[in-house]
Amino acid sequence: MKLFSKIFGDNSREVKRYLPLVDQVNALEDDYQALTDDQLSAKTQEFRDRLTAGEPLDDLLPDAFATVREAARRKVGQRHYDVQIIGGIVLHQGKISELKTGEGKTLTATLPLYLNALQGKGAHLVTVNDYLAKRDAQWYGPVFDLLGLSLGVLQHDEAFLYAAERQSDTQNMEHLKPCSRREAYNADITYGTNHEFGFDYLRDNMAVSLEAMVQRDLHYAIVDEVDNILIDEARTPLIISGPAEENTAVYQQFARIVPRLTIDEDYTVDLKSRAVLLTESGMEKLEKLLNVQNIYSPENFRLTRFMEAALKAHIIYTIDRDYVVKDGEIVIVDDFTGRLMFGRRWSDGLHQAVEAKEGVRIQNESITYATITLQNYFRLYDKLSGMTGTAATEGEEFFKIYKLETVVIPTHRPMVREDETDLVYRSERAKYDAVAEEIEEMHEAGRPVLAGTVSIEKSEYLASLLQRKGIEHQVLNAKQHEKEAGIVAQAGRFGAVTIATNMAGRGTDIVLGGKPEGRPEGEWEDEHNRVVEAGGLHIIGTERHEARRIDNQLRGRSGRQGDPGSSRFYVSFEDDIMRRFAPEWLPGMMARLGMEEDMPIESGWVSKAIETAQTKVEGHNFDIRKHVVEYDDVMNTQRDVIYKERRKILEGSDLRQNVLEMVAEEITAIVNMNIPTNDADDWDLDALIAEMNAIVHLPEEFTAENLAQMSPEEIHDALQEFVRDAYADKEEDVTPELMRQLERLVMLRAIDSLWVEHLTAMDEMRQGIGLSAYGQQDPLVAYKREAHDMWGQLLANIRNRIVRTIYHVEVSAQVARPAPPPVTVASQPGVAAGDGQAPSAIPQDAQAQRAVSSALGVKAPTNLRTNQPIESSGGRTVVAEKKVGRNEPCPCGSGKKYKKCHGAE
Repeated sequence: MKLFSKIFGDNSREVKRYLPLVDQVNALEDDYQALTDDQLSAKTQEFRDRLTAGEPLDDLLPDAFATVREAARRKVGQRHYDVQIIGGIVLHQGKISELKTGEGKTLTATLPLYLNALQGKGAHLVTVNDYLAKRDAQWYGPVFDLLGLSLGVLQHDEAFLYAAERQSDTQNMEHLKPCSRREAYNADITYGTNHEFGFDYLRDNMAVSLEAMVQRDLHYAIVDEVDNILIDEARTPLIISGPAEENTAVYQQFARIVPRLTIDEDYTVDLKSRAVLLTESGMEKLEKLLNVQNIYSPENFRLTRFMEAALKAHIIYTIDRDYVVKDGEIVIVDDFTGRLMFGRRWSDGLHQAVEAKEGVRIQNESITYATITLQNYFRLYDKLSGMTGTAATEGEEFFKIYKLETVVIPTHRPMVREDETDLVYRSERAKYDAVAEEIEEMHEAGRPVLAGTVSIEKSEYLASLLQRKGIEHQVLNAKQHEKEAGIVAQAGRFGAVTIATNMAGRGTDIVLGGKPEGRPEGEWEDEHNRVVEAGGLHIIGTERHEARRIDNQLRGRSGRQGDPGSSRFYVSFEDDIMRRFAPEWLPGMMARLGMEEDMPIESGWVSKAIETAQTKVEGHNFDIRKHVVEYDDVMNTQRDVIYKERRKILEGSDLRQNVLEMVAEEITAIVNMNIPTNDADDWDLDALIAEMNAIVHLPEEFTAENLAQMSPEEIHDALQEFVRDAYADKEEDVTPELMRQLERLVMLRAIDSLWVEHLTAMDEMRQGIGLSAYGQQDPLVAYKREAHDMWGQLLANIRNRIVRTIYHVEVSAQVARPAPPPVTVASQPGVAAGDGQAPSAIPQDAQAQRAVSSALGVKAPTNLRTNQPIESSGGRTVVAEKKVGRNEPCPCGSGKKYKKCHGAE
């Protein structure tokens, strides 16, 4: 047992549980080697038939793994080691496999990918960059191809399917056949980066049809370099955003016009609801000043937004009470505390209107169309797993955030690398001089050296020192993935010196003697043996990173597969981590004791102190990331509801009853607000009629005088009956089929536009919520409370928008207008970038879409991937135009309703 523990480490009990399964896989090896290629390929259908018959997926594991092992041996000349079988089992079980650098993670992943792809729901392999996605897919594409599985590859703006036949002469693209993004996702297995998967998810949830969506349900994923993706990159969310389309000059125009209006004559103020209501005189004056005939007509819909914002800004919001002007910016004053709310902005154009009023620079709004954190995206998968060489130090975070256990897999051959104690110097200059001297010494002995730095600046400084010594070297800064991977692959050549930032070339093995491919057979073996005799690859860390796993990852480049090697870290008291955590008195004491600047301390105590400091920093960073997740969890609940509702709409659910229920709820709310009691003195029938007319034009009998003779219940019932009849009449007018399309698109447009506003408002609120801590409130609790209130308001606004749009959408054919200007959708600065595109709309609903667009006052839809307008099949555009309602008086003057007169024809 002691021997077992020595070999397998503290993880021995966990690893021992997998050995019976490994034995089962090994027992099948001779049987599978006896199969022909066709018989081996036929195993895939056999396994699928067994699954269909009800056999659990876990029961197929030994056979499936034995199948993949044999296919890999035949097609790529690689046979999975037993430790790789263990790693594959761990990945299949939805855990993290810590496989040391050089142990073959890419090959290991083929086992669980094949097994989980048998269910036909898709299996994803998530890599850190595009180069690794296409490289790994082509490395093991022959294995999956032999077994009859299709393989998709996602690249930025492109997608491919693996093809056995050569498709291109371009390096690293030889076997990739272009395809649609949906085809890549429909493949049995799909390779791609975390950004591609995440942004496709967001774009799918902005799509206006099922046909425009590319992803399937998120079934199973293996995240390669899981610590890099789920921890390092999880600090910033994925955001698809873009600038607001409003012209800031319009705000300035309204800022000049509104002061010309007179209270009581042109507008009235409702102090209770903080609203400004224009009178007939005010509307006429505004229309004259704006040179428009009817500000409320559909083509001027956008102007009403500017108008309402300007009226509020000039009449309701006052300087030094609601806001202050500070350093040329408008800063909101908190209603309750009187504190300045830096970073907060009012939505719906109000902030810009106030900026125009005060004559300060009008800032463009950044509209967030969709956003999700990587944590919450990957938690959407039914089963998630990961692999890396360095996960154990972050095991707590993986479990708490992702519910992922970490299993350390033993190495195939014993590790013989010598990890020397750190050397600590008084100054950074002395440290780098010592590093350069050690590199020179190793270079003369023929040992390859990989020097890791924490920044580009430091790597260039070290390169300048080596240049002065005349030592030939390569410098990598983790920017060009293909180039860096090629250079790192040759970093093990005799006498090679490579300087790299710690993340450069990640995912690429360093083979002693260099990459053997493309070299004469004996040449590589001779060089490999020379490097081994010299002592193997020497790793130099020029600074301790704040995370231990980054240091371990750098160290792990040496000593792969039992190779000899060594590593040492150099530290100075001027390094960031030492300045933050070392006792302030230590450097001074060392100087007083007569320690020279270039004299190092080599002490296990110092190394231990550094490791303790790193542990503290890791804990601090974990708290920050956990904080991000806690805030996004609030948003995630709301996002889940919105996306599910959108999905129901896209799947063609009958929405007629939903819309009618919304109308009924809105009517009830309007009646309750304007007729709060049975006392007629409390009634505001004019406001009631005005609000009802905003929904659907009321016939003449609905006058204030007539309504005053009725009870609140009678008024409520009469209005409900009228709107139901009006809806039935409208459906009869446009046909039930088109009405269903209109309902779907009106709901989608309302949800999408208001969701975008909600995201922006939530982001602004999130930025300012930290100030609540000054009021002895927990910012997270305050955020949850505010988010709950804003969510309720969002649902009310969606209902309001749908109800006030659905009756006004009229369909008629007109000659198509010129194409609208293109829309640019970009990623927000400072966050993970998308491809700058929102999803395209689809042509078959173009008629209904254009009707809805016009009724909402927005431009006709464009295909945002091509920036071209979407036309109906006949090349004609459908717009909304004023049309006599069936319940309105007939224009002929007969006094009858239109539907009973000329509308009956």
